[in-house]
Amino acid sequence: MTLQQLKYFIEIANCGSINKAAESLFITQPSLSNAVKDLESEAGVELFLRTPKGMTLTTDGIEFLGYARQVTEQMSLLEHRYTSRKPSRSLCSISTQHYAFAVNAFVNMVKKSGADEYEFTLRETRTHEIIEDVKTLRSELGILYLNPFNRKVIEKLLRESGLAFHPMFTAKPHIFVSSANPLAAKEYVTPQDLEEYPCLSFEQGEYNSFYFSEEILSTAHSKKSIHVSDRATIFNLMIGLNGYTISTGIVSADLNGDNITAVPLQIDDSMEVGWIAHSAIKLTRQASMYLEELKKVIAEYDIIVND
Repeated sequence: MTLQQLKYFIEIANCGSINKAAESLFITQPSLSNAVKDLESEAGVELFLRTPKGMTLTTDGIEFLGYARQVTEQMSLLEHRYTSRKPSRSLCSISTQHYAFAVNAFVNMVKKSGADEYEFTLRETRTHEIIEDVKTLRSELGILYLNPFNRKVIEKLLRESGLAFHPMFTAKPHIFVSSANPLAAKEYVTPQDLEEYPCLSFEQGEYNSFYFSEEILSTAHSKKSIHVSDRATIFNLMIGLNGYTISTGIVSADLNGDNITAVPLQIDDSMEVGWIAHSAIKLTRQASMYLEELKKVIAEYDIIVND
């Protein structure tokens, strides 16, 4: 088993296709296919499922990918430290619900990475897709929340996917509104205060279950409801239509300016925000760095961060 084989394997896993990986690696498709077959033979397991649509990792392949990434990362660090060779580009992929603090931490991680070359990915996406991304190692980490309503369903899905949830902090629900909204001046709001305002939420696509909603009170009836797919749009609608959404209360002035404010929502509920990852796979250095930056960003808002 060679380092070159591991690099080939990782590239196919990233691309999801032998042809695309071969183009990226500047080798022929038959040579790459043979290298992977040799690797599978030596490892004694099938690493990929071959389908007309491309290559997907098997359960053994997912576990193998975690170890392969660690080996290639450590080799890159050794080369950089002792041979002055340029290290391989740093890789890191994060999938998250639509949280500004997750973006802030990503920005800080990239700035502090110190890598000459890198390929980082930040996906603000739907709840079910976050779990699928981490399950298939398309992303190393996922950021989402649990509360009394969705906990049993989400935790069951995580267990079935071989993933573990690591809580970071518990937040009391807030609404996000435009600073010009009459609700912005209130010390707190109640569900009754919200009745005449448009309720804004992130649509969940094919898996549009209440349990996958990014907003609590997803089963509550709203006279005016608008579903959107990205954070920029939801903030524009807060300003343009005096709409509101429900979230953690952490507003980033760096990313959103002073146009959006958070107001406590007086209900008996809470949101436990945390990160998910494969239970049996050690995090890469870059992913660990991201988590450290995430803790620092959250701590800036006087929220107690779980160790």
